[in-house]
Amino acid sequence: MSNRRIHLAVAAIVAAMPGICPRNAAAANPQVERGKYLVMVAGCSDCHTPGGLTGTPDATRYLGGSDVGFAIPGEGVFVGRNLTPDKATGLGNWTTQQIVEVLTTGVRPDGRILSPAMPWETFSHLTRSDALAIVAYLKSLPPVKNEVAGPFGPKDKPSVLVMAVLPGDVYAGLPQPGAPPKP
Repeated sequence: MSNRRIHLAVAAIVAAMPGICPRNAAAANPQVERGKYLVMVAGCSDCHTPGGLTGTPDATRYLGGSDVGFAIPGEGVFVGRNLTPDKATGLGNWTTQQIVEVLTTGVRPDGRILSPAMPWETFSHLTRSDALAIVAYLKSLPPVKNEVAGPFGPKDKPSVLVMAVLPGDVYAGLPQPGAPPKP
C-alpha cells in the first residue's frame, strides 16, 4: 500500500472518530493539523487519555493522562502523563524545546528518564518539523486539569489499574485462571 493510500486511510479513520479527537479553532493551522495527524497515528491517546487502555476513552479529557499504569518488574508502575497545556497538571509550564526533548530523548526537564513503556526511542527518529508539529498540536488542546497518579516505585502500592509488561518466561510461569496457587 502506498504512503498516500495509508495517509488517506488514516485520515478517514480520524474523520470517523470525532468524539475521540477534539476539534478546535487552532486546527486550521497546517502545523497543528500535521501534529494532530501524528498524534492520532502514533496512538498517543491510548496511553494518555483516561479510559484509553480499557476501551472507554473519555473524550472530554483527551490526552489528559491515563488511569492505568504499566508495571515493569524491578522498575515500578508508570502512568501516561497529562499532555494537555494545563499549567498545574499537564505540560502548560513546559517550553516547546522541553517537550521536543522529552519526546525525542526520553529525558524530562527534571532529568528523570521516561519509562520504557513510552516509545521515545522510536520518536527519536522524528524530523524536527514533525516533533514541532506534535508540540503545536498539544499546545492547541484545551487544558485538562487531571493530576495523574505515580510513578510508583517497585515497592510502592499503585492506586491505579495495572498492566504488566513481563518477559515471556515470567508470563508463562504465572498461574492460570482458576488454577490452585502454587505452594
